[in-house]
Amino acid sequence: MDALLAAQRAAFIAELPVTLAVRKDRLRRAAAMIRDHAVRFCDALSDDFGHRSRDQSMLTDIGGSIAPIAHALKKLDGWAKPEKRAVQFPLGLLGARAWVEYQPKGVVGVIAPWNFPVNLVMGPVAGAFAAGNRVMVKASEFTPATAALFEEVVGSYFAPDELAFVSGGPEVGKAFAALPFDHLLFTGATGIGRHILHAAADNLTPVTLELGGKSPAIIGADVDLARATERIALGKMLNAGQICLAPDYVLVPAAQERALVDGLTAAASAMYPTLLANPDYTAIINDRHYQRLTDWLDDARDKGARIETVNPANEDFAGSNSRKMPLHIVTDVTDDMVLMQEEIFGPILPVVRYDGIDAVIARINRGPRPLGLYHFGRDADERRRVLDRTISGGVTLDDVLFHVSMEDLPFGGVGPSGMGSYHGVDGFRTFSHAKAVFKQARLDVAKIAGLKPPYGKALAASVKRQMKA
Repeated sequence: MDALLAAQRAAFIAELPVTLAVRKDRLRRAAAMIRDHAVRFCDALSDDFGHRSRDQSMLTDIGGSIAPIAHALKKLDGWAKPEKRAVQFPLGLLGARAWVEYQPKGVVGVIAPWNFPVNLVMGPVAGAFAAGNRVMVKASEFTPATAALFEEVVGSYFAPDELAFVSGGPEVGKAFAALPFDHLLFTGATGIGRHILHAAADNLTPVTLELGGKSPAIIGADVDLARATERIALGKMLNAGQICLAPDYVLVPAAQERALVDGLTAAASAMYPTLLANPDYTAIINDRHYQRLTDWLDDARDKGARIETVNPANEDFAGSNSRKMPLHIVTDVTDDMVLMQEEIFGPILPVVRYDGIDAVIARINRGPRPLGLYHFGRDADERRRVLDRTISGGVTLDDVLFHVSMEDLPFGGVGPSGMGSYHGVDGFRTFSHAKAVFKQARLDVAKIAGLKPPYGKALAASVKRQMKA
């Protein structure tokens, strides 16, 4: 990995400046790499998960990888233009000028997760290539078939000093994070994110952390409950809940709790009338994560929770060899339950009763700041209060997840849910160095402003002018 990084950095320095034509060519080759092997990537994803919906993979990992590349190709000319900046009086009048140039950083490292192991590689690659960088990717060891396919096909589209993939377990990941990249992006769990930040600190590597957290869905005043429950169920069951932005729990007025549970059950049953043989429903990634989810359900049950399993066809999950898990709706939850303390990352949805929107806001603010927040309702004042008095990475109103798919919106967390952001122009700027450039006027400004000793009245006048509010 050291040699690969050195080769990429040497090639980057030799190429400077990285023209827009070169950047666009790399973006087009990146899109072709995914498009040409779309079916094989879907097969690899399904192999890695035990079963993964092909249609979902085409949407989230194939189309979802090409979309940010297409957006970058469309917008790059505008993003890359130097930005004129104001010059303090009187320098502007004397002919001085200032601007910002966006320059590539060099080599960007990307540590990708297993839940969307194509999309969450190619999204960062789109931003890094648009900014003019080279890229090294550490793929997840939990999706070895997908990682192997990347390593197999990348050489047909890119030289190793442009884009390269490395695979391996935690030790490889630790060594990768400790490399002196010019920028490092990690997507994954908050706990591992702390280790990534420590590893990067010795090299003062700038880091973007895309983490997770317990993203709440709020059932507000005057809500269309049928529509809200359908959208929450859809977002929770996509990829079997293995999404960093999946609604992690629902906050509902006590009087509407039963109607909410019934609505979620009806919506999930309509979308997935069967599960075990249903090609649209994805399995849990591996035995360890399946057991973790099962243990958390047992913990909640032992502590007094009521659990309703949405199994419309009465299928025998215990008797199957599948890791498919139906939606579990959990009520009467308490804060000492593990599923109310940790990000769930699976098809388990706790329901929390509340009395008054201020109680909702207080509860959210007592916990770590979430990656996403979702509000359903028609009360504009209530919505404004939630937006103003909670802090989260992003927000979708009257739905879940959708803000992440808007390429012109920054995607990122805050505090324990992440650091920094990317997507669209924000990704371009994350992976660029904003170089400040100042061009001095032809006149002797230092003399005019009194900056040359011996100091006198001219300097005093300059200071007085600066001190005016």
